Amino acid sequence: MTEVEAGVIGLGNMGSGVAKNLLEAGYKIAVWDVLDDALAPFRDRESVAVMPPGEMAADGATLFYVVPATPEIEQTLNGDDGVLAKTAPGTVVFDLTTSFPDDTRRVAARAAEADVVYLDAAMSGGATGAEAGTLTLMIGGDRRAFERSRPLLDAIAKNVFYLGGSGAGHAMKLIHNMVVHTIFLTNCEAGRIAEAAGISLADMIDVFNCSNARSYSSEFRFPKHILSETWDARSRVYNLNKDLGMAVRLADSMGIDARYAKETLDFLGHAIDRDMAEEDYSLLYRDFDAIRAIQ
Repeated sequence: MTEVEAGVIGLGNMGSGVAKNLLEAGYKIAVWDVLDDALAPFRDRESVAVMPPGEMAADGATLFYVVPATPEIEQTLNGDDGVLAKTAPGTVVFDLTTSFPDDTRRVAARAAEADVVYLDAAMSGGATGAEAGTLTLMIGGDRRAFERSRPLLDAIAKNVFYLGGSGAGHAMKLIHNMVVHTIFLTNCEAGRIAEAAGISLADMIDVFNCSNARSYSSEFRFPKHILSETWDARSRVYNLNKDLGMAVRLADSMGIDARYAKETLDFLGHAIDRDMAEEDYSLLYRDFDAIRAIQ
C-alpha cells in the first residue's frame, strides 16, 4: 500500500460510514478505533491500513476524527507517539465531533504550534447520512486548508458549508442541535395533546407533514422510529443532554437567554434521573408522561 491519503479515527455509527465512503471514492485510507470489533470489517481490505493516529499523521494523511468529543482527540495528540509529535509538516485535521467552540479553538491553537491545521467539521445527517455519504458539514478554521480538502469532504458529504474561523462549525452544530432537539420534544408534547383530544399520533404526523408544522422530526424520526415502535433512532438520551448542555453554555457565555433550550435540557435531565441516559432517545416519546411526572 502506498502513502495513506486519509485517516479515520473512530469507527462507530458515523465513523464507519465516513471510512466506507472515502474508500469507495478511491482513496487509500487508514483506520483506527479503540475497539477491535470496530476495526474488524476493515482489516485485510485492499487500500486500507490499520494504524494509530500518530502513524497516520507521519504518513501525511488528512485525519478525520469521528469520536465522542475533544478529550478523546487530545488523547491521540499527546505523547511521543501522538499526532503532534509525529506529524508530517502541514497535516490537516478535521474534527467531526460535536464539541464546545472554546475547546476547539484551544486545540487548534496548540495544533498550529506543531504545524498542524485543525478545522472543526461538525456533522448533520446521522448514521444514515454517514452511511450514504450525504452528510452536511459545518466547517470552521483555515479557509485555504478547507478548499484544498474539498475533494475528500465531497466524498463523505452532500452539503459543505464554510462558516468562518476556528470554532464556527462547532458553534453552528450546537445551534443546529438545539433546534432539532427542542422541536423533537415539542412534537412529543403535541402528540400527547393530540391523543388526549382523540386524534391519533399517526394522523397528527400526517397533517404536520403536509403543513407548516413539518420538520425533520415529523418527516423522519416519528414515522421511522416511533410510529413503527422500533425505537431505534441510533442515538442515546445522553447525547441529546450533552449537546443541549453545551448549547445552553454557549448562549450563557454570550449573555443570551436560551429559555426554550433550557426547558428541553431540564426535561432531558429528568429522563436521565430515570436511568435513561443510555436508552435510545426515541423512547422519550414512549416514556414522556412518566418523565414529566417527576418534574
